[in-house]
Amino acid sequence: MQPVISFRNFSFRYKKQSKPTLININLDILRGEKIWIAGPSGSGKSTLAHCINGLIPFSYRGDISGELWLNGQPAASLGIFERSRSVGTILQNPDAQFVGQTVGEDVAFQMENEAVPQPDMKVRVLSSLDLVGMLDYEAQGPHDLSGGQKQSVSLAGVLTTQADILLFDEPLANLDPVSGMRAMALIEDIHRRSGKTVIIIEHRVEDVLEQPVDRIIVMDGGEIVAAGSPERILLDGVLPEHGLRQPLYLEALAYAGVPAEEWSHPVQLGAGAPTQQSPTQQLGAALASAEPDKLARLRASLEQWAGSIPVRIPSVRDGDPKDPLLEVRNVTYAYPGGREVVRGISFQIYPGETVALLGNNGAGKSTLSGLITGLMKPRSGAIALRGEDISSWSIRRRGEQIGYVLQNPHQMITQHMIRDEVGLGLAARGVAAEERERRIEEALRICGLYPYRNWPVSALSFGQKKRLCIASVLVLDPALIILDEPTAGQDYRHYTEFMGFIERLAARGTAFLFITHDMHLALEYADRAVILADGEAIAEGKVAGLLSDAEVTGKARLREDSLSRFARLCGLSSPSRLVEAYLAVHKGGQLSDE
Repeated sequence: MQPVISFRNFSFRYKKQSKPTLININLDILRGEKIWIAGPSGSGKSTLAHCINGLIPFSYRGDISGELWLNGQPAASLGIFERSRSVGTILQNPDAQFVGQTVGEDVAFQMENEAVPQPDMKVRVLSSLDLVGMLDYEAQGPHDLSGGQKQSVSLAGVLTTQADILLFDEPLANLDPVSGMRAMALIEDIHRRSGKTVIIIEHRVEDVLEQPVDRIIVMDGGEIVAAGSPERILLDGVLPEHGLRQPLYLEALAYAGVPAEEWSHPVQLGAGAPTQQSPTQQLGAALASAEPDKLARLRASLEQWAGSIPVRIPSVRDGDPKDPLLEVRNVTYAYPGGREVVRGISFQIYPGETVALLGNNGAGKSTLSGLITGLMKPRSGAIALRGEDISSWSIRRRGEQIGYVLQNPHQMITQHMIRDEVGLGLAARGVAAEERERRIEEALRICGLYPYRNWPVSALSFGQKKRLCIASVLVLDPALIILDEPTAGQDYRHYTEFMGFIERLAARGTAFLFITHDMHLALEYADRAVILADGEAIAEGKVAGLLSDAEVTGKARLREDSLSRFARLCGLSSPSRLVEAYLAVHKGGQLSDE
């Protein structure tokens, strides 16, 4: 079969960089294949995607060597319009590709450029919206939709074209766990029904592996370092060797001394085969069909291992009681002319404590952070910092004590150069030049950006821009830092390095509030979680227990953590105990119930 995409000894160097970003790429992607391209930030994944969809060389200039073929034609002979007819791209930030005033107009945009007759255009718009479950929103403005709905509209727009290659660049970056699962299921459904070639670039390993993929392509340092079936890549431990995370159940099996091969049955099928199973589905099938004695041995091994791990979850409130740093007291908020989106929420954050604020898109998390920072005023209730009501404080005064990092880095960055962006707040506060430079360099090192300190911001990837925004807040040393999706767009290696620094800051007394859809982040780094659903706080407590509670996760549209689900499938008496034991070993610390 002729490849639909073929790289031959292909290298690329951006115009202003001294070293190539892609090095000697040799890769064939067959028609109808579903490929996951994985790798740490800066590995060349997005650059490879830009070569496929034509952003390189038409938007990003540089030196190309080797060959790239698309649908049997040399890519160099194709213009950007011809590329777009073959390759449909869905970006990690759907707002960046909306052009229409309504959902229907946006979905029709490409067809208007192709001069498709109006009657045919209408039929294709409605058909595509129906396929992604957005038919009822045809007349609504795309910017008024939730993150998951925006991704669905972007997908519908691509489906109206004749593109036979669908390229997804971080499609889950802004989605809550349930929306992420639905997005992956939708992509799989479209792949299975249409036979299109699907290429996914994504950091959320377990979400991708919920659905079948034909091959995983692992990139690092601009090269392809591994390529193969999901089963082989996982069992060979390739992902952690290159800064990516293994599924939690594989790590837990390794800690307990249970061979993962016993619970993985690779299904060898051709590209696009509709009955192929994902690794997660294979595991579930293996557990469901296991002989009772074999399953009992697995259960005994896991329970014996979990019981042997001393578990101690330290709390900032251990020992001498401390006064809370932040108190949210029965806060309610409604947008003008709208319903209440935050209703009677109360919780506390203590010095040095990390609290995860969890909930689905639209649960009220971002609104609550706006109330804490002063961007919005509550209809009722109060917010206190160190016991003082801060309702009369200006946004500037709150900003001296409460740092806030937005989910979208493009909404925060104002300077052209990286060093200037990190030092902007220090300059505004009149910090002396020598001290300013010391703190800028420290923040850049902490966030893994020191090698790029003299680069323009435009040269950074999305994940690197996210770390830049975090550095610009960390450099100011506030008492409380609110991080809105701190791990979005970041690979596991950088996320782990950064969160290790957050832990050191917390030990020093800085408090953190994580607004996140990343259940792993909450499990590993939060002392407690506050879970929101429909504007109300429905649960609060230790994260392992909350995320092992199917009733709580179901009501909040969260995803029960994969390790807890695995423990439940194995029949363990206390799934949360396995999770806590895993965390204790994984982090090298001792966690324990309170």
